[in-house]
Amino acid sequence: MSLVVPPYPPPRYTKAEPEVSAWLKRAGEPPDYESNGVRYHYLANQQATDGDYGLYRVDIGPAGGGPPAHFHRAMSEAFFVLSGTMKLYDGTDWVDGNQGDFLYVPPGGIHGFRNEADEPASILMLFAPGAPRESYFEGFAALADMTDDERREWFVRHDNYWI
Repeated sequence: MSLVVPPYPPPRYTKAEPEVSAWLKRAGEPPDYESNGVRYHYLANQQATDGDYGLYRVDIGPAGGGPPAHFHRAMSEAFFVLSGTMKLYDGTDWVDGNQGDFLYVPPGGIHGFRNEADEPASILMLFAPGAPRESYFEGFAALADMTDDERREWFVRHDNYWI
C-alpha cells in the first residue's frame, strides 16, 4: 500500500538566491498589549506573515475569564495550551485543556475558551488566514461606551459571531 501525499503548494519565493529575513521574538519580552490581567504577545501578526496567519501568546491571570461560545466566518482558529488549565469549548462540551492540549476550530466552528482556575494559564492562538486581531484585542476597552448596535457591528467587523 502506498501513501498518498498531497502536493506542496506552488513556490512563493522565486528569487535565485535565499535572503536573510528570519526574525526572533524572545520569550522574556514584555507583552505587546495588556488589559484586565490578560497579556497579549503578538508573535507573528497578519502584517509580519503577509496574511498567511496570526500567532499570539495569551497569558490569562487566575480566574481571568475568556470569551463564551462564538464562531468565525473568515478564519480558522487553533489553541495550544502552554501552561495552566484552560476551559476549552469544542461546540459540544467545555473540557479542561491542560499543558500540551490542542484544539483546532475550522471556519464556522463553535468554540470558546476561558481560565476558571485559581492559577494563571497561557495559550498559543493561531488564526489562519491572518486577521488584524490586534485591533480586536485592544478594542475591548471601548465596548462599554458603545451602544448595543455599535457593539454588534464592532463584533461583526472583527469576524466574531456570538452563539
